[in-house]
Parts: sequence; structure tokens; C-alpha cells
Amino acid sequence: MYYSDEIIEEVRSRNDIVDVVSGYVKLQKKGGNHWGLCPFHNEKSPSFSVSGSKQMYHCFGCGAGGNVFTFLMNYENFTFPEAIKTLAERAGVQLPEVEDSEEARQKKNRRTRLLEVNKEAAKFFYYQLRSPQGEIGAAYLEKRQLSQETVQHFGLGYSGKSGAYLVQYLRQKGFEDELIKEAGLATYSERGGLVSQFWNRVMFPIQDINHRVIGFGGRVMGDGEPKYLNSPETPVFDKRRNLYGLNFARTAKTGNIILCEGYMDVIAMHQAGFTQAVASLGTAFTSEQASLLHRYTENVLLAYDSDGAGVKAALRGIGILREAGLTGKVINMQPYKDPDEFMKNLGKEAFQERIDQAENSFFFEIRILSQQYNMQDPEEKTKFHREIAKKLCEFKEEVERDNYLQAIGEKYFIGIENLRKLVGNYAAQTGLVKPMERPKSGQAQKNTQEEQSRKSQRLLLTWIGDEPGLYQKIRKYITVDDFTEDLYKQVADRLFRELDQGIFSPAGIISMFEDEEEQRQVAQLFNTNLPALETRQEREKAFHDIIYGVKKNSYDYYTSRMGSDVTALNQVIAGKKALEELAKTHISLE
Repeated sequence: MYYSDEIIEEVRSRNDIVDVVSGYVKLQKKGGNHWGLCPFHNEKSPSFSVSGSKQMYHCFGCGAGGNVFTFLMNYENFTFPEAIKTLAERAGVQLPEVEDSEEARQKKNRRTRLLEVNKEAAKFFYYQLRSPQGEIGAAYLEKRQLSQETVQHFGLGYSGKSGAYLVQYLRQKGFEDELIKEAGLATYSERGGLVSQFWNRVMFPIQDINHRVIGFGGRVMGDGEPKYLNSPETPVFDKRRNLYGLNFARTAKTGNIILCEGYMDVIAMHQAGFTQAVASLGTAFTSEQASLLHRYTENVLLAYDSDGAGVKAALRGIGILREAGLTGKVINMQPYKDPDEFMKNLGKEAFQERIDQAENSFFFEIRILSQQYNMQDPEEKTKFHREIAKKLCEFKEEVERDNYLQAIGEKYFIGIENLRKLVGNYAAQTGLVKPMERPKSGQAQKNTQEEQSRKSQRLLLTWIGDEPGLYQKIRKYITVDDFTEDLYKQVADRLFRELDQGIFSPAGIISMFEDEEEQRQVAQLFNTNLPALETRQEREKAFHDIIYGVKKNSYDYYTSRMGSDVTALNQVIAGKKALEELAKTHISLE
């Protein structure tokens, strides 16, 4: 269903976000905003802010944010049309009856069409599993002891015995070949034309947090290779930024999320009642996935395979979780390989005991490290103690480092003062505190200068959002082109155009973006922590510094592009003039 921008804005404006959110979260007014416990992650002190003036929410703990549509989509797992319909009914807005005409279909963007073809493919796989040729897949799932309820809950299916069947079905449903290919559901071959790579496989639909099918995993029946085949990257499927099962796990309310390695592990655990289980999507655990988890929990339990590869993956995952600010613990799977095997042999109660006994991630790292040394050999033992000292130097806070120092000293019978001296010696050599080493496949550290420029741009947008009247005082110095980040530029363009017309609607700006991550970022733009300054003179200086910083970054940005961008010269000339004027201009906040 397609709705015009005017209808969307009318529905949004007639649903006060404070009233809507109050129906789900207990809010208390403090200052200009309302505060409560975030419904999207477990917390004990309120960090969830709802702004009536901006008509948006933002959690300073997990980063969740958006407008009234975003809130309903995340809390109720609604699609965008479902959120509109619910809020329209609440506000008494009559939605137009729009038929799914050719014109309406053309208005749907490519992303929507990709989600539609994935949904249709999931239906095809689902019904194939229940057809005579799907008996091999049904027998496999039965052998894995999955109930019909579980199979249905996860939408499991079978791909058919030929890669041509899916393509034929999707064509009959009106999907063009290019779209089928772009969705990663088929590839061209010289012999067969467009043929799906998914054949003779049990199919696992991969869903985003709003239960929309974004890709697939397929487990081959028999001895074929590869054993598991996943959808390629597409405009709607980014393996690094999604987790299998998170659409269910995010609402588990267990206080933790269990991270597994495979689809079957997740499904087996959900069937046993551990609905907080998720798994990465055919790739190693990533920093983006850790950030995604941080929206919903502070505590992650690793339930990786107990073999050498699983231990190595757990060690790598611990570093990523720690860097994302998450508390990690490791569940002991032995004597079984993975959660699926463990559950089948020892059952739910035994697994809950393992959860309760999950090992502190740092203790796990040291225990695995100890296995590399012969403790009966004094030289080897000394090397082990030195490695412990190195690991302790990864803790940035002295209190935390000292707590672990004492615990490890007692655990491995090392004199605490001796261990403290080792830490001190290592710190003197390297310059305490040693930065945590990022896993090789993690993202590179952000460039400090680039991050400072982004911060200035964020602060300026937040300040204007808090005090829109300031825009008229700075519009001669700051233009849309001074925002060098694409997302920031889009926000500034809409915000400045509306302020020129006497309109102020930050929540409406969020509706410009369909991607949930972009909506979160936009909400964050209007909720950046401004400098905590008391006097007007201090605030005016800080505001001036931010404006100057944005303009200086813009000047540097376009100066570096003068050789390749013909429009950059005009920006540089105007920027230099504005900087000179700004340097001697006082901007009052009154």
C-alpha cells in the first residue's frame, strides 16, 4: 500500500509521540523532555528520552531513536504501512483506498520490490517442503527432532530438486528476471539461462528485526558442496549487519542474548524455550553485529562450538563484544560440540545450568591461554604470567584492572604484588594502558579529524533543533553544502528549507528515510549531547566554535577537491570569506 507524503505527515502530526509512547512506557517529565526506562534494552536507570517539541525519541543507552512510526514498528514489530494504519485509526484519520494498480506499483521503490520477491520465494520454499518432492527435506527436519510448530515458526522450506522451479514460479507472480537476480535468488548460466542456485536444499528464511525476509540460507540434502549456501549481499541483505533469529530474540526479555554459530543451533534453542538465541549469517561475528546486539542487551552469552575452531571464534568474539561495551560470557558445551547436540542429549534444564555457570570472558581467555604453557616448567610458567600481565593492561579503568588482577592472582596462585609488578613493568615498556587489539576483520579505527568534523556537524544540527530561532542568525555563514556527510547534508537540506518557510518538524525529517539504521542516526543527530555550560558567554563561545568548526571543515574538504571538482573552487572562495567574517563576528544566543 502506497501513501502520499501528505497523508503520512498528517497521520504523524496528529499522533503526539508522548501520548503514544506513554501507552507502552512509564514516562516522567524532566526539563523539556519525558524520560523512562528504554523498552528496547534492559536498564535500571532511565536513559530513554521522548521530546514533545521534536516529536521524536532517543535512547542514550542503546541508541534507539526515531519518530512515532519508528517506535511502533520497533515495539510492535509492525511494517511501515501497519504502523500508519494503526496510528491513523487512533487519530481518526481516514486513509485513502489505494488499489495496487500499475501506477502504485511503479511508485514502490526497488527496496520494497526486493522484499516482495523474497517474501514470495519464502512462500514457494514453504509449500515445496509440504509437497511430495519436499519429503527429503521434511525427513531431514524430522531427524533433527524439530516439531511442526517450530518448522512453521521459522518458516522453514525446501527449494525443490531443480534450480529452474523457483524462477518459473516468480516469473508467474510477475517478477522480472533482473529483480530475481538482484535479490540473489538466481544467477545466469550459458546453458540454463536464469537458474536459482538454491536446489535440493532445506531453506532457512533470514528475516530482519521487523520479520521481513531479506535473504536465505540453504542446507544441502546429501553430500553436495557447499554444505550451507547463503544469499549473496543485496540492497536488503547485509550479512555483517543482521543476525539470524534476532527478530524473535529481541523481544525475549531475558536480560541476555545467546550468540550461536549456526541456524540449527538457534532453532533448537528456541524450540527448547531459549528464545534469546541468535547466530551470525555465514560469516564471522562482526563489530556491526555487536552494535546491533547492544540495542537490546548489555549481556551476551557465547554458545560456540567446543572444538578448536569454536574456541578461536569465541576468543575473537569476546574482543568484539568488549570493544562494543558489552559484557560477554562463555557457555561450556562439553562434552558435546554445539547447543543442538547438547540440547538433544542433556535437555533444557542442563543447558540452563550451563547458562547460570557461564564463564567470565576474561577468565575464559586466560584459561585457554594457560593451555599453551607447561605449568611444571618454571620458564614456561613465567611466560604465562607475563602474558597475563599483558592481557590485564587491556583494561582501561584502573579499578577494573585491579579487580581482575586480584581475581586472576588468586585463581592461578600468583602473588598479587608480584603480578602487579609485572603489570607495572609491561605498562612502563608500552605506555599503560595498552589499547585493545581489534580483530583483523574488524573496522579500522575512526580517523580523529574526520570524527571531529562529524561531531561538529552533529552538534550544530542538535543546537538548531533545540533552538530553531538561531538558524536565521547563522544562515549567512552556513549552507547545506557545508555538511560533508551525505546523511547530515540530507537532514540539513530539509531542515533549512523548512525553517526558511517557518516550519520546524524534525520528526517529519525522519520519515524521509526508510532504512531503520538511518532513522536512528537522524534521531541521534537531534539528540547529541550539547556542551554543559552555565553562563551565556560560555554557551555563545561554544556555539561560535561549532559554527566555525563546521565551516573550517567544509573549507578544508573543498580545498582538497579543487583539482577534481570544478564546483569546489566556488565553495573554497565563499568558505574563506565566511571564515574571515566569522572570526571577527559575535553571534548572540538571545
